[in-house]
Amino acid sequence: MITQEQLKDACDRRDALKRYLDIDSKRIQVEEEELRTHVPDFWEHPKEAQIQMKKIKDLQAWIKGYEEVEQAVEEVSTGFEFIKEGLLEEDELDKLYADAISRIEDLELRNMLRREEDKLGVVLKINSGAGGTESQDWASMLMRMYLRWCEKHGYKTSIANILDGDEAGIKSCTINVEGDFAYGYLKSENGVHRLVRVSPYNAQGKRMTSFASVFVTPLVDDTIEVRVDPACVSWDTFRSGGAGGQNVNKVESGVRLRYQFTDPYTGEQEEILIENTETRDQPKNKENAMRQLRSILYDKELQHRMQEQAKIEAGKMKIEWGSQIRSYVFDDRRVKDHRTNHQTSDVNGVMDGDLDDFIKAYLMEFSANED
Repeated sequence: MITQEQLKDACDRRDALKRYLDIDSKRIQVEEEELRTHVPDFWEHPKEAQIQMKKIKDLQAWIKGYEEVEQAVEEVSTGFEFIKEGLLEEDELDKLYADAISRIEDLELRNMLRREEDKLGVVLKINSGAGGTESQDWASMLMRMYLRWCEKHGYKTSIANILDGDEAGIKSCTINVEGDFAYGYLKSENGVHRLVRVSPYNAQGKRMTSFASVFVTPLVDDTIEVRVDPACVSWDTFRSGGAGGQNVNKVESGVRLRYQFTDPYTGEQEEILIENTETRDQPKNKENAMRQLRSILYDKELQHRMQEQAKIEAGKMKIEWGSQIRSYVFDDRRVKDHRTNHQTSDVNGVMDGDLDDFIKAYLMEFSANED
């Protein structure tokens, strides 16, 4: 059974959240922002109206999150009194306490995501490393892991492009993840993921090491201004492969976007290549490809800002994008993050999308250095 000290700690953390989040001010702000939606010509400017409604929704989400914490802690406090009167079992109180702490931790964690891009969705790209079938199978396992994590957290996902492996697995895939703070959480996954296991594709049953890289880019929405030079854009179309019926295979619905990008800071030039086969509608695929391009350009600007910040705060932030970040050792029943040293023996749980403890450990260690 929980102690009086544990109850006091939960109450203190609830009160601290109310101060940090400035809930009273947010309630007043919601009322003021909602008044702006009552003007007669509000919906005559759809883009501005959408931005305004999103602002209100974001504020309401913080208020709702706090109110859920407040209610959960109140139930624990009431349950503590009921225990004394014999009206509640100890295990029931412990469940109420566990729920309250979980809600507190989730809101504390979200409060760490303060950067502009943290609240956005994600373009998540997985590429298999060298190693043929084994690494391609590993890439498909990572794709399944992230799709499971998104499903558990209520995020909407769509596979923008996928390239199947020669025998099994995938060579690459691009997943769009839509929902609040998806980038804030999944930015922790950017880097190289290493698998060690006895390979089912090796006749000698040898222990093999495989690699796959994960690239995480903010999925920009209409509230983010990104300049795309039309003169630098060119298009190809092609027939989509894979299952999908006659239309997918006979109509050139797949699109390939090429963008000649010049870095405004270094003058370096590169070609950005994006393929999209998400739908059978070519115009829709073009729209999706352009959204991915805007996301990539936005991410490049973010990377420049991070590099400039790193120069100012040399040594403070020890994150190298693209470095090996995590090892999954199947036969030793161990998954370890090399940046935070957080590890677990629940390999099956992790591969089923139980990534929250790794994400929390990353944010606890690094988010303070991102401000």
